[in-house]
Amino acid sequence: MAEDKNQLTDDLSGVDIEELRKELELTKVMSEDHLAGWQRARADYSNLKKEHERRQQEIAEFANAATMAEIIPIYNYFKLALKHIPEDSKKLDWVKGLDFIQKQFVDFLKKFNITEILTVGEKFDPNFHEAVECEKKDGCQEGIIYEEITPGYMLGDKVIEPAKVKVGK
Repeated sequence: MAEDKNQLTDDLSGVDIEELRKELELTKVMSEDHLAGWQRARADYSNLKKEHERRQQEIAEFANAATMAEIIPIYNYFKLALKHIPEDSKKLDWVKGLDFIQKQFVDFLKKFNITEILTVGEKFDPNFHEAVECEKKDGCQEGIIYEEITPGYMLGDKVIEPAKVKVGK
């Protein structure tokens, strides 16, 4: 053991200890720098992955919106037809069946995160509504929607079709 210690001392006799300390400190700094770089790269990759997933989701929603843009007019005409059913016929079984179909339409739209924009009784908002007429109406306050001409729809928080409305003046 003493012989090993003497050999180690002999091997280090020509080495500058201060130089070794500086080299060790430089190695530590480089090691920390590499670790920080690796951590940044890992975080960047994680963010890139999340961004990619978000974009994929947006593409899927856009594709759904395009499909819904084809279905919504059919639903609107269906709702319009339901409005024209005479009051005395509303208790008939086939009319109840049509009401059930309308409920299925609503559930189908909700499944794709499509909601109808609220209109009658709401305050006019140009972000969601398109005013086709403004007139003074008894019992209707200024800026309040009193009639819906065509419904509007949203996909999540984005308007895909503004509601066409009549607004009190």
